[in-house]
This record gives sequence, C-alpha cells and structure tokens, in this order.
Amino acid sequence: MKILSIGKVLHHENLNITSITMESLSTHKDIEFYAYIIINGGDGTIRRVLKQLHNLEYIPTFILNPIGSFNVVAKIHKAPKINDVLDTLANGNMPNTHKHHLFKVNDEIFLFSAGNMGDLQHIFFSETLRFGVLKHGILKYLLSFILLLPAHILLTPFMLMSKNRFFIFTPLRFIKKLGSFYGEVNKMTIELNNPYNLIELDGDLVTIEEKKLHITQAGFVPVVTQ
Repeated sequence: MKILSIGKVLHHENLNITSITMESLSTHKDIEFYAYIIINGGDGTIRRVLKQLHNLEYIPTFILNPIGSFNVVAKIHKAPKINDVLDTLANGNMPNTHKHHLFKVNDEIFLFSAGNMGDLQHIFFSETLRFGVLKHGILKYLLSFILLLPAHILLTPFMLMSKNRFFIFTPLRFIKKLGSFYGEVNKMTIELNNPYNLIELDGDLVTIEEKKLHITQAGFVPVVTQ
C-alpha cells in the first residue's frame, strides 16, 4: 500500500509513505497508484490539491492532517489524528470514510465556501495582516472580523439583495437560499458587472476572468473520518 503525503514529511515504520511539497505535485507521476493521499494544511491547501487531482479517473482516499489556520473540512468530517489513522493502516485495518462533495465555479474547484460578499473582504483584509506575530494562527482572522464588523453590519443587507453578489456556504445547507446567500448548491449562473473578478473560494482569493460565473456540482472525494 502506497501513501502520498503532501506538504509535510511523514514517517511510519510499517508504512510506505512518500512525502512531496505542494509545488511538486503537478509533476509527480502515477498519482492513481496511491491508496491514500495525506493533505497537510488547511482548507485552502485541500482545495488547491483537489484542483489538480479531481479529474483523475481514480481518486485516492484523502487523509486530512489539519494544520492550517482554518480547517472547516476537517471539522465537518471530524478528522481523526494523523498518527491514529497511520496506526490503523499499519495494523491492516480500513479507516472509516465519508464522501465530501465538490463544486465548481467555472474552472475553479471549491469544497464548501465561495463568494464575493463580506467573506471576500474578510479574507482579503486577513491576508493583509499576515505578517509578524499575526503570520500564523487564527488571530489575524479575528482581528479582521472585529475591524470590519461595522462595514459588515451596514453592507450585508444590501449585498443580500444584489444580483451581482453571492455567498455559498454549504455547511448551512438547511438554509437553501436567502437573497444572494446559498446553503445548497444547484446549477446556477451569476452575471457580474466586470469580466475580471476576485472571488473567495474556501479561504483562497482567486481571480476569475469571466463575467458570467457558472456554478455546478462536481462530484465528490472520499475523506477519512471518525
């Protein structure tokens, strides 16, 4: 059984683990021959890995090692500790898995969050604060939220009424639609004002150079869970 670790060097005396950097993933061959892929990082790292791999004929099962600032996907699936998963595999047992649905905005993949409303401003401001003692951890996101709170309170009602704004957050799928907020993703098209748009996807800032956004479901990936 072959295991690929992306973003961190991992070892286990009874397992065959190959470790690579995120940058070398695009040139790494024979991904389909791995039984498991360990993603070391947060939600943005998971999204960037799946953007490169989601079209494979066979997608290995993903093991999440949540070491990023935000780990929403890992929390959704109650991802077990990485050492516990490796020990389970070394003992010849199969860990529990769950399907995590994928979605697309044009050619971009996302797992749970997409939009150009307050989430976009929050992530942009948070990334501006990524230096010094704020470089790592969640503090920059909390500080950004506090500083932007008056703007969020003032502007959110208008954004919810705008046809050119949208926010998707699938963990709240029980709220199917509220203005331009979507908790459930169905096939939809959103036309924006400009052909050059900055969009938030799972905490990443992505530029989409098209005026129309086509949002659809894009299959699923197996993820190790408790």
